[in-house]
Amino acid sequence: MPLNRLVLYAQDVDETAQFYEKHFGFKAKRLPGDRIVELVATGGGANLMLHPAIKGQRPGQSSIKLVFDVEDVEAFCRRCAEEGLEFGPIHKADGYLSANAKDPCQNSISVSSRAFRKDG
Repeated sequence: MPLNRLVLYAQDVDETAQFYEKHFGFKAKRLPGDRIVELVATGGGANLMLHPAIKGQRPGQSSIKLVFDVEDVEAFCRRCAEEGLEFGPIHKADGYLSANAKDPCQNSISVSSRAFRKDG
């Protein structure tokens, strides 16, 4: 059974939708009367469902990190920096690179070339 959707709680659903559309190529799908915005993964993979955060929920409170497969982590991070998204240091581990950042709701996100590493 495939995992197709992840729910993210967002203090500002519209700002968060724009963030994932701009930097990761998602396409927002909004239905009249629905408070959830579904972000469709246009390149394949799981969709993100943005749900309004409850009143007492703190930013980044959920224990989740979204990891996006990126073949060239360094180039991706440079391109994002030009658009206002700053990633932390690039980490090297076991044949791949990764870097971490936060979305507008302080959820942890990462880009990683692990899926593209050469095994063996």
